[in-house]
Amino acid sequence: SRKSWIPCSAGHGRVSEGLSWERDGADWPHRQASRFVVASGMRWHVQQWGQGPTCLLLHGTGAATHTWRDVAPLLADRFNVVAPDLPGHGFSEALAAHRQSLTGMAAAISELLETLDARPTLAVGHSAGAALLARMALDGCIAPDTIVSLNGAFLPFRGVAGRFVGPLARLLAINPLVPRLFAWGAGGGATVERLIRSTGSSLDARGAELYGRLLRNPVHVAGALAMMANWDLESLKRQLPELKARLVLVACGDDGAIPPEDAFRVRDAVPGATVTYLRHLGHLAHEERPDLVVAAIVNAAH
Repeated sequence: SRKSWIPCSAGHGRVSEGLSWERDGADWPHRQASRFVVASGMRWHVQQWGQGPTCLLLHGTGAATHTWRDVAPLLADRFNVVAPDLPGHGFSEALAAHRQSLTGMAAAISELLETLDARPTLAVGHSAGAALLARMALDGCIAPDTIVSLNGAFLPFRGVAGRFVGPLARLLAINPLVPRLFAWGAGGGATVERLIRSTGSSLDARGAELYGRLLRNPVHVAGALAMMANWDLESLKRQLPELKARLVLVACGDDGAIPPEDAFRVRDAVPGATVTYLRHLGHLAHEERPDLVVAAIVNAAH
């Protein structure tokens, strides 16, 4: 495939008000593993480590490659680890509005992998990243042997939340003032700490600072809102039983974002799926205890 690389030192910041690689990425975790790649009509920030069979890491809504800062080096002993910032997140550009769906984003990531000449045999996704991996596998974009879901967001919200979260996210996403207001509100460290605590996780000061850096940026916030607004999990739920890859669901007992029982519901729907249950960890378990999560990933890959 034709590869289009942009050196990370080449002065490529984000568009107006977006994150700047020179400023916001100056001390980004594993900066030396970063590169910018043009694929699917946009510029991606990608980090890559190690050698061996390819392991693809996809972060969840509102995060970026920093979320894998302690996981990726441990996996790099066994794998060629590839971790992009999702469209509209971190230092990656956003997709056009008509492509900001689950299917559209899956296709764009597929084109990125083609440009990288990467064919993952193992795919690991956190939260919404797990749903993206399932969509990609169902659409024939990837054919991994195993998909590992870390607190995967596969199922639509239930009850009242299910009727309002999607429409609300769409309304917020089309109002250009909302990302600015949210970013302004996240300016204080206390707000970020409350958001992290609400996930059931406890992070160190470095982790909290990195999330704060992202959430204070209106372009990153707009990317997260657009992703939420265009998420079609009903179709994914119906098709999950057709998944060919082996699905390993890591569920955490203190997850405040995705009920751990959702993993068991998905397990019952997908032939051959299994659940690894980790007590006393929250939604960001891979940042709290990367050693336990990497052990679960490596065990799943065998």
